[in-house]
Amino acid sequence: MQGMTSKASPLWTGEELRQAMGARVIGALPDAIDGASIDTRTLQPGDAFFAITGLARDGHEFVAAALEAGAAAAVIDEAQAAALAPLVADRGALLVVPDVLGGLEAAGRASRARSRARIVAVTGSVGKTSTKEALRLALAGQGRTHASVASYNNHWGVPLTLTRMPRETEFGVFEIGMSAPGEIRALTAMVRPHVAIVTTVAPVHLEFFPSVEAIADAKGEIFEGLEPDGAAIINADNPHAPRLRALAERAGAARILTFGEAAGADVRLTREILQPDLSIVEASVFGDPATWRVGAPGHHMVVNSLGVLAAAQALGADVALAALALGQMSAPQGRGERTRLAAHGGDFLLIDESYNANPASMRAAIAALGKVEPGPRGRRIAVLADMLELGAQGAALHAGLAADLEAHDIDLVYAAGPMMQALWQALPPARRALHCDAPAGLEDAIVAAVHAGDVVMVKGSNSTRISRIVTALKARFPAAGSSRD
Repeated sequence: MQGMTSKASPLWTGEELRQAMGARVIGALPDAIDGASIDTRTLQPGDAFFAITGLARDGHEFVAAALEAGAAAAVIDEAQAAALAPLVADRGALLVVPDVLGGLEAAGRASRARSRARIVAVTGSVGKTSTKEALRLALAGQGRTHASVASYNNHWGVPLTLTRMPRETEFGVFEIGMSAPGEIRALTAMVRPHVAIVTTVAPVHLEFFPSVEAIADAKGEIFEGLEPDGAAIINADNPHAPRLRALAERAGAARILTFGEAAGADVRLTREILQPDLSIVEASVFGDPATWRVGAPGHHMVVNSLGVLAAAQALGADVALAALALGQMSAPQGRGERTRLAAHGGDFLLIDESYNANPASMRAAIAALGKVEPGPRGRRIAVLADMLELGAQGAALHAGLAADLEAHDIDLVYAAGPMMQALWQALPPARRALHCDAPAGLEDAIVAAVHAGDVVMVKGSNSTRISRIVTALKARFPAAGSSRD
């Protein structure tokens, strides 16, 4: 996603991209390449199509479709060149490399090398994408800003985002994720940020790590890629903050900035007003009092906004303008998006948190649900699916959510998945609505049960397909204020 991007020059010339990857050419090398894509469903005419091999399909199967859709060129493996060469008889070009992912990484590194942008990278167990979006908003009004789309934070998403970065970019915002040690180290070496943020460290991916401390060490790899004048930004409230600080110092960070409620934090929260649809923040920002609005609800959004302002200061942006821009923020689909749906006699609120889940984000979502006042005769309803990759602690971490549901006065819980059985057993009978082995088993019951005044929050790990509950509710109930024939 980009803001204020000039069209004065192409993203790449054909020769620039060829040289960046060390590719050989079949066909006529294009003068200009306007974008980069790995998906023919979203490819635009003039894009370069990278035929990445994924878990399910080989991108080389789609080269013909990409060229037919107007791709300026397709980047392919040498092993596929002979078979695909006839496709460029009258359109496009093939850029042939030993390995397509390696070619994409090389293009990303070349894009970063030519850029004069100030770069910020974000990682953390929770809040990466919302913080990235907040940074995009905060910076877009102050210069040409380029940021990752969706959650493009992995081994192909990061180099793709780099490859797409216009040469005129003034601020670049990159999200970096991981599920194993060493992954962030490799990605941050490509991004080479001037500012690196760790939003928080929490028990996520415990199936692949021996401890939360090991997760903190993996997140701290982001500091290793900092430019020589780089700043590390750390959540002072997190119990692993001292460990992260030590990692930043070891990596040679020129500055270490902190945010949170803790005494001594550089951007310190002094008061918050949590409303159903937004939050008001009062804080000390590098010693000066400041007040701003975050256009999305929840304490977690408030805390992450503190980190955004720390990053703005470290990047040399105007902190006051950055704070003002945060009022435009809204929760994206799957990460707190709110939709009012019409039911008999009124409407109800659907909160879509279905993109992913871990113990920290689940507690934050439950707390945010607890802040929403239902309508007349309405109920707070949580529809929850398994949190995955928690290893041996999984059952205990699921059961532990019962206290949060009780504390935030959640009336009914619909649960899906074998791990959610532990939560189900920990809940008092009055809060139990239904438990099923999979989300599909909940659909009919939830659609039949919701009524005007309810607030329904849906959350679980993405691969559980809990998002089908959101889809079912939107299919059954029209958006409030609309009509259906």
